[in-house]
Amino acid sequence: MDATRVGRKPRPVRSSGSVRAAAPTEEVPRLVGPLPLPLERLALVAWVLGRERAGALLGGLGEAAAGDARAHLQRLAALPSAQRQAKVSVEFGERPDAAARLRRLMSEAPPLLRQELFRRLPPYHRTLFPEEKPVPPRAEAPPALGALAERLIREATR
Repeated sequence: MDATRVGRKPRPVRSSGSVRAAAPTEEVPRLVGPLPLPLERLALVAWVLGRERAGALLGGLGEAAAGDARAHLQRLAALPSAQRQAKVSVEFGERPDAAARLRRLMSEAPPLLRQELFRRLPPYHRTLFPEEKPVPPRAEAPPALGALAERLIREATR
C-alpha cells in the first residue's frame, strides 16, 4: 500500500536583488457563473481554512451567493466541534477508491491483523467483507495492533 505523503515543493533560490517590489493589490474580481462547489461545501472549506477570516473569504462570491454562504457558515459555527469534524470528514474525507484499497489491505494482512482490521471497520465498510465474521478482541493481541489497524484503515480510506 502506498504511503500518504504531505510536503512542500522546493522553491527556486532567489537572490535578494532579484526580488521585485510587490505591485499594489487590486480588488479581486467577483465570481460569475456557476460555482464549482455547492455553497455549503464552500462555507465548510472557508471554516476549515480560516475560521476568523471565513466571512471575508466568502465575501468574494457575489451578494446573493455570499449571503447564502454566510448563512451556512453561521449554521456550521453553531454546531458542536465533533459534529463539524464529522461533517468535514463526510464531505471531504473518503477516497473514491476506498473500497478497493480496503479489499487490498485485507487480502494482504496476516490473520490476526485482518481480524483487528475487521473489528475496527465502520459498519458500512464491513459489508465489503461478507466472509469475515466479527470476533471479540483477543487477549494475546498487543495494544499496538489496534493502533496499527486504525491507522491502516485511515490511510486506505482517506
